[in-house]
Amino acid sequence: MQFDLLLKGGRLIDPASGLDAQRDLAIAGGRIAAIDSDIPFERAARVIDATGSIVAPGLIDLHSHVYWGGTSLGVDADRLAAKSGTTTFIDAGSAGAGNFLGFRRHVIERSKVRILAYVNISFAGIFGFSQTVSVGECSDLRLCEPRETVAAVREHADVIVGVKVRSGRHAGGSSGIAPVDLALEAADQAGLPLMAHIDEPPPGRSEVLPRLRKGDILTHCFRPFPNAPIFASGALRPDMRLARERGVIFDIGHGMGSFDFEVAKAMLG
Repeated sequence: MQFDLLLKGGRLIDPASGLDAQRDLAIAGGRIAAIDSDIPFERAARVIDATGSIVAPGLIDLHSHVYWGGTSLGVDADRLAAKSGTTTFIDAGSAGAGNFLGFRRHVIERSKVRILAYVNISFAGIFGFSQTVSVGECSDLRLCEPRETVAAVREHADVIVGVKVRSGRHAGGSSGIAPVDLALEAADQAGLPLMAHIDEPPPGRSEVLPRLRKGDILTHCFRPFPNAPIFASGALRPDMRLARERGVIFDIGHGMGSFDFEVAKAMLG
C-alpha cells in the first residue's frame, strides 16, 4: 500500500492505547493507515522527518474563550490551533443563552477547528471584562435564569457540553453563592456537568466546593490567595482532597490573575 504522507521517527504518544514510543506513522486518504517501528521511505509520496518531535492526536483545550469579537476575552481559535496543535476548543462560558446563537453562527460554524462550549448561567455571558471595564455577569441575578439556560442547552445540544458559572466578588458582586446554586439547578435539569470559577470572596471556596458533584469541574484550581486551595503553610486544604476523592475534576484554567506558581508547586509537591 502506498501512503500520502509518512511521519518518520517521531515520539508517538497515544493516550487511548497507552502507546509512548518512537514510531513511524503513515497517512492515506486523510486517515492513519499504518503505525510501525520502521516504514520504508519509498512507500510514501511525502516524508517528514519527525525525529525529536512529538506526534500525538489533536489536543483538547478544556478551558478557552473563543467568542472572538463577541467578548473581550475572545481569541481566534483557528489562528491559535495552527500554533498549538489544538483541534478541539471548549469555550468556558463566553456566551450565555441570550447570545449563544450568535456565538454559534459566527464562530463555531465558521471555524475550521472543532468548538464545543459551556453555556454561561448569565443570559449575557461574559460581557464587561477589560482593563478599564469590569461588570460581573452574575452581579445582577435577573440575568441568571436557569430556564433560559436549559432552553439554550436543548436548542444547541450538539455543541453545549456543560454549564459555566463565574462566582466571586468580581464576577458576582454581592450575589454570594446564589449564581452557583442557580447554575447547579440548570445543570441538573439539563443533565450536564458544571464548571465553576471562583475569584475573590464572597463566596468562599468552602461554600462552593461542597456543592460540586462527580464530573463537575473546578477551574483555576491553582488560584492565589484569597480562596486559594492551600493554607498559608502550603498544606492542602481538606475540602480540596474531599472534592478530588468524590470525582470533581480540577482544571488549571491558566490565567494572569487565576494561577499562582507557588500554589501549583505546593499542590503538586
